[in-house]
Amino acid sequence: MTRTIRIGTRGSKLALAQTGTIARMLEEAGQSVEIVRVSTPGDRSSAPIAEIGVGVFTSALREALLEKQIDVAVHSYKDLPTAPESGIVLAAVPPRADPRDALIARDGLTLGELPPGSVVGTGSPRRIAQLRALGLGLEITPIRGNIDTRIGKVTSGELDAVVLARAGLTRVDRLHDITETLEPIQMLPAPAQGALAVETRVDEVDVEHLLQSIVDDEVTRVAVTAERAMLAALEAGCSAPVGALAEVVEDLDENGSVVERISLRGVAAAGLEGIGAGSGPVEILRASAVAEKSEAEQLGRDLAAELLDLGAGMLSGPGRNSR
Repeated sequence: MTRTIRIGTRGSKLALAQTGTIARMLEEAGQSVEIVRVSTPGDRSSAPIAEIGVGVFTSALREALLEKQIDVAVHSYKDLPTAPESGIVLAAVPPRADPRDALIARDGLTLGELPPGSVVGTGSPRRIAQLRALGLGLEITPIRGNIDTRIGKVTSGELDAVVLARAGLTRVDRLHDITETLEPIQMLPAPAQGALAVETRVDEVDVEHLLQSIVDDEVTRVAVTAERAMLAALEAGCSAPVGALAEVVEDLDENGSVVERISLRGVAAAGLEGIGAGSGPVEILRASAVAEKSEAEQLGRDLAAELLDLGAGMLSGPGRNSR
């Protein structure tokens, strides 16, 4: 393809870094690209994500795509609403970065080393619920801002720690600030955390095929398909914060041959009375299952149904924001 592909992105340091990885993949394949910055309402607001909505970072990019100001949009996949957007197709999901959450704490402390009463910042109801469920006596406070701003609240002494996505820290070269990477048994990440979504218009068939051939990673796509199917099914009857992590794993079939299957773990939280809630009880509902790779979407729906059976349908939470 000889035309220059215009790639739309938010203007933040993280968004530009994410978009840069896609641009380099295309350039290394001989494609000419141009990066176009698009301002979004989320970049212009300091309100909590739960108030302004999960789609606030993606709507302006999708609008620019539909108005043909850009040819491709790059999103943090976890920011995308689960409902499909008319006229737009998910063309590629590149290889995923580490999906885990990470702690950045004062004095190099780990989560277990933070004394009771330590103030930990996060804007995510999912993280708030799982942190409180650990029973460490931490004070959780909601925060917004870019990565540098959040880390700055720790180095200035305003907060004792913050929790951020390890993938974002990798992309802006701040891994050295991490004092502990949180294992999924402590905190399951947001569905599709660490993954990018690359969209184009449905009528741009050549662009879609180009992205599929150069950028798409089957293992990542299968994993996030399962996670987001679980999220979508839970949103239909549940407003609780949820986490999910799927992995392609080796298993043995009935003949003893090694095959690849998909394993999915999910959580939903109850008892979170508002995003800034203090130290009240939190119940974490957990479920897990394994299925064939071709059944990723059904696996997500089945795991959501299991969580609903456990009581997720009656949970109360701060809104349908799973971040």
